[in-house]
Amino acid sequence: MIETAVLIAAIVLVVLTFVGLWRAIVGPTPEDRIVAINMIATKVTVIIVLIALITRQSTYVGVALIYALLGFIATIGLAKLLMKGKLGR
Repeated sequence: MIETAVLIAAIVLVVLTFVGLWRAIVGPTPEDRIVAINMIATKVTVIIVLIALITRQSTYVGVALIYALLGFIATIGLAKLLMKGKLGR
């Protein structure tokens, strides 16, 4: 029963990830694109954790944490690039 609910949640999140991908491609402003990319990274992190629940392998949770960290760093970097026009000092 719980595995079915997790599987349905994963499928819904995959569909919503493609909606976010559409926003990242079409988004009228760079800010919309950054938010959409951050949303995609967050949803993929949750999908990885749901896969860990389905397969009962805790290794995926570590992968999800690293992916979340990389998504966060990428969002910060893109926001800084958008604000200042450069990534360095």
